[in-house]
Amino acid sequence: MTASTDLKRAKRAVRHRVLAVRDMLSPADRERASARIADHVLSLPEVERAFVVMVFWSFGSETDTAPLVEALHARGIRVALPRIVDGEMEPHTYAPGDAVTETSFGAREPSGGDELDPSTIDVVVTPGVAFDRSGRRLGYGGGFYDRLLPRTRPDAVRIGIGFDVQLLDEDLPSGHFDIGLDWVVTESGVVRFRRTE
Repeated sequence: MTASTDLKRAKRAVRHRVLAVRDMLSPADRERASARIADHVLSLPEVERAFVVMVFWSFGSETDTAPLVEALHARGIRVALPRIVDGEMEPHTYAPGDAVTETSFGAREPSGGDELDPSTIDVVVTPGVAFDRSGRRLGYGGGFYDRLLPRTRPDAVRIGIGFDVQLLDEDLPSGHFDIGLDWVVTESGVVRFRRTE
């Protein structure tokens, strides 16, 4: 068995465990926690100074990003959402009420909007299945953010958002291609990291 196979197996085990716990949160608890998470993100100085923030359209038991998107837009911040084109993630502008298309996995992406050069993004708010206290993020396994984030500016701020149950005390399994975060935000508050790459 190769090291790559071991890593994939370890990641799959963490995904299964954390998603099972996240799925057990009640809709009311998720709604309350999502509102607090949005408030924490909006209070970050990097977000207050931002001109362009890329968020994501939440689905399933993820943190609800609608309050965050609406608040950013109300502040006059340009919002981008991801669109998958030919297997790669592209940021497209989005304003509440714009047309969206549902993806095969349940999220929605802008039907229109301008495609943005990733170098114009000031803050990227990323989803994740799990995060650890060293700034590692475990996604769903597609590698979309690990390929997009290196295309952003070196000073673009990377924020992972999720519920308390997704922030683990154990180190997440990771490879050299996994991109670290600057912040993780949960309903309990924010954790800042010193980025290593």
